[in-house]
Amino acid sequence: MRAELDGQCCGLNLPTALPFARFRPTYHAMFQNMTTMRFSPSRRGFLGLAASALLLAGLPGPAAAQEEVAAAIADHFSSIRTMTGDFIQFGPRGEQTGGKFYIQRPGKVHFQYESPSSYRVIADGKSVVVDNKKLKTADLYPLSKTPLKLLLDNRIDLSGSKVRSVSQDGDAVTIQLVDKSVFGNARIAMMFSAKDYSLIQWTITDDQGKDTTVMIDNVREGVKIDPSLFAIDYARIRELTTKKGMRN
Repeated sequence: MRAELDGQCCGLNLPTALPFARFRPTYHAMFQNMTTMRFSPSRRGFLGLAASALLLAGLPGPAAAQEEVAAAIADHFSSIRTMTGDFIQFGPRGEQTGGKFYIQRPGKVHFQYESPSSYRVIADGKSVVVDNKKLKTADLYPLSKTPLKLLLDNRIDLSGSKVRSVSQDGDAVTIQLVDKSVFGNARIAMMFSAKDYSLIQWTITDDQGKDTTVMIDNVREGVKIDPSLFAIDYARIRELTTKKGMRN
């Protein structure tokens, strides 16, 4: 199980990160269908779902219109400081899992994967840990070195060459961001509703071109979140790292 999940939690594919799968405006119905299915343990580890086109058709009108839409989305998204809800993750090999997520910007997130997975992913504003309590492993990475940082920043950074594309497909607008100076060829594509600019999903593409997509639903915004959900137990990580080094 660790070989299937490690490094791909929450679409991180750490220490770099993920890509983009295309979902048409039936995303909500898809999510409902997925969450009502009963998964056997062998299937729950991630059922197959083929990713389609990585790039969407461009927004109509000149580049200025695309910039205006992107700026409006960035303004709306930056006004949302906290979010909670459910997520379904589709990995690069078609694997599927899900759970609960909690976001507090800037820089904080908690992904709690549903059973039988024993994984959780926590970012505390500085670091990201991929924690498996069952296997007693905890891998720590700088948040600044993962594309997840672009999702958790105070504001979507539209400056310089970070915006790779702004595109629309039906009721969804996608902003694809890169930062070659930090993430290399990795990138993140965030999909928003064209009607109310709410976040629908994100896809992280790692530097090998492998995609992991996280779809969200039942989202609540502006809620109070227990700060302990974003706490990383650094003492435990040091202890586990020491024991691992002694075994090696």
